[in-house]
Amino acid sequence: MFKSLKSITFGVVAIALTAGVAHADVTVYTAGPQSLIDKLSAGFTKQSGVKVNVFQATTGKVMARIEAEAANPVVDVVISASWDTANDFAKRGWLVNYSSPNAAKVPDFLKSEGAVAQGISALGIVWNSKSGTPKPAEWADLTKPEYKDLVNIPDPAQSGSSFELTAALGGQDDWKLFKALQANGAIIAGANADALNPVLQGAKAVVFGAVDYIALAAQKKGENIEVVFPKSGTVIAPRPAMIMNWSKNQDDAKKFIDYMLSDEGQALVAGEMLMPSRTDVAASRPLISDLTLLKYDTAAVYGKRKETLKTFADLYGAK
Repeated sequence: MFKSLKSITFGVVAIALTAGVAHADVTVYTAGPQSLIDKLSAGFTKQSGVKVNVFQATTGKVMARIEAEAANPVVDVVISASWDTANDFAKRGWLVNYSSPNAAKVPDFLKSEGAVAQGISALGIVWNSKSGTPKPAEWADLTKPEYKDLVNIPDPAQSGSSFELTAALGGQDDWKLFKALQANGAIIAGANADALNPVLQGAKAVVFGAVDYIALAAQKKGENIEVVFPKSGTVIAPRPAMIMNWSKNQDDAKKFIDYMLSDEGQALVAGEMLMPSRTDVAASRPLISDLTLLKYDTAAVYGKRKETLKTFADLYGAK
């Protein structure tokens, strides 16, 4: 990947993207909520005395920054919103193998030699209860006339979790569901927040495939929305935290992972309405055991990512 980048352009972009980044004891790039990384950083610094330098953005922007800094990498810990990132980084040999003692209560499917889930989100239907539309129960309900022109879909090209749901559902019925949604006026509305905001404001009634913790947090604050998890199934998105092998602060990076998985750190994760990755930490939201998960081959899904996105873009007229 890095060899494909032109050196001059690469250098300019790197300088631009790294401008303003103050070197700190541990540098964390995260696709998670800003409020969560702020609390984790403050708690970690208070406990350890180690400062944390943070860059928070979407997974795509985090990846772009890492690519831009290839000549002079500064990030120690990456927290992605997609487990596919961990698989990709592992194949490239970028990860430090580390098993935190605090990961003992993290299920095996949420950790690997080089990554461990910080928390887990799921995808669901987010419905505005004041929209005048009936409460949906299934994905297919949103193809009914009552929801015509009232459905937003997050762009799977911008959201890793949306991509996984799109691929899983599209593969079940040869895209019949998405064709019916498009015929009923559903539109692609940008990334997750772009899809949710019009529903919060009442301009749209429903998000098809919203990242749940954002909506659950908004509901907790009093927004007139509900999150529905269809019984036919949905997908989850474990959020891997990884120490990069070029890190010059690996001991402190390991301490950050330990704190993230501590009682205090996992309580902060749960406080953001994400599912904690540790099974012994309480959360006031549905957990994996409460959901029906779609069955699909993850490796096959990501192996056809380019074709899937093209099919989706052709269907919805995306450029």
